[in-house]
Amino acid sequence: MVNKVCVAAVQMNAKLGDPAANLERAEALLSGADGRADVACLPELFSTGYNLALLGNNLLDLAEPIPDGPTTTRLAGLARQFNLAIIAGLVERDPDVTGLIYDTTVVINRRGELVGRYRKSHLYPDEHRFFTSGNELPVFSLNGLTIGIAICFEHAFPQIFTTLALRGAQLFFNPSAVPVGFSYLQDLRTRARAQDNQCFVVAVNHVGPEGDVTYCGGSQVVNPRGEVIACAPEDAEGVITAELPLDLILNQRWQEPIFRCFRPGLYEPQARG
Repeated sequence: MVNKVCVAAVQMNAKLGDPAANLERAEALLSGADGRADVACLPELFSTGYNLALLGNNLLDLAEPIPDGPTTTRLAGLARQFNLAIIAGLVERDPDVTGLIYDTTVVINRRGELVGRYRKSHLYPDEHRFFTSGNELPVFSLNGLTIGIAICFEHAFPQIFTTLALRGAQLFFNPSAVPVGFSYLQDLRTRARAQDNQCFVVAVNHVGPEGDVTYCGGSQVVNPRGEVIACAPEDAEGVITAELPLDLILNQRWQEPIFRCFRPGLYEPQARG
């Protein structure tokens, strides 16, 4: 098990419906993390942009297979080039059922190998018009580090984070598309989910205008005490990095043994007659 890890949150302004341009921009930003981080995370649906109202049915044409689609293939090459694990969100096309697409985040190790994918399981109401919900809450291993993923709106569900923490997650990534006016939710929930589970959380947001929607940036890294240890601006692209001392997880859990006192059997809702 590793003792520390350096993470990078890549905050970017996506060009709506233009994966090629967004991959070029992502490469430029990721180059800034070269040698400074072990793992970097890009925002939710970074390759297409997120404005679903404007993308509409074009999402079907923009959807890609995994792992053989152009975005995953390009990210794998960048992971090898920069010796950097990469976590990134894209529109995934179902390999078996025509017309089914997912809001998916891929995990690629520094050798360019696909470690796995997470399909967003708790869709925001508007997303149900386009996406199919995933049905799993996996954890992933990256060079001895165990990570979990929750996408954007899913930071509203403490149960996701607790489930992943109980499966061994030490670090959560929350790739997002949070618009202006809702930064308070990102700030509050990122800190709460970190302290709730005594883990590190990296929230990675879009920034700037995307059609008629502007995203609030503010990507951040929070430690198991709920303290923000790195934060991006609200109005500019950029890469923030932070070194995470993983022994702080055990330190906090020894100080306040939340999971030792956890009693999930008491929390299940009871049906009323």
